[in-house]
This record gives sequence, structure tokens and C-alpha cells, in this order.
Amino acid sequence: MNATTLELALKKQRLQIASEQLRADFGRYAAGLAPAFTGADCAVEGVRWMRRHPQIVVAGGVALAVARPKRVWSWGRRAFFAWQAWRKLHALMERHEPA
Repeated sequence: MNATTLELALKKQRLQIASEQLRADFGRYAAGLAPAFTGADCAVEGVRWMRRHPQIVVAGGVALAVARPKRVWSWGRRAFFAWQAWRKLHALMERHEPA
């Protein structure tokens, strides 16, 4: 091996060791975020379940509407306004998305 090849091989090895250390550090620092990611995963799985079983969701909504119509109406209004705000925010974000 000539000196240049050996130097490049050593540099590559040093970079690989540094990269391994950075990955380990990131894993330790990101461990605190694990509960948030777990909660997000549960929420996504709940939405998937509701999409697979819409009849159960509708039945629950009807049962609530019969049992407590005033409360269902007020929560329905809040949900509608939240949905409208989400749509507007999403449209705004799409307009300002970098190319």
C-alpha cells in the first residue's frame, strides 16, 4: 500500500468510529423522547382501528347523542371548529412549503 491509500483508509476508519460514537450519543439523548413517540404510536394505531371499525365509532356516537344530547352538541361544535382550523392550517402550510 502506498502512503496515500493508507492515509485514506485510516481517515475512513476514524470517521466510522466517530460516526458510531455520534449514533450512540444520539440514542442516549433521544431516549427521553421515547414516551412521546410511544404515545404518538398509540394515537396512530387508534386512528387505524377507528378506520377499520367505523360502525363501532358511529354506534358509540349515537349512544352518546341519546344519553347526553347537549354535551354531544357542544363537543360536536368544538370538533367542527377544530377540524376547520386544521384544514386552514394544513392549506397554509402547503402553500408555504419549500420547493
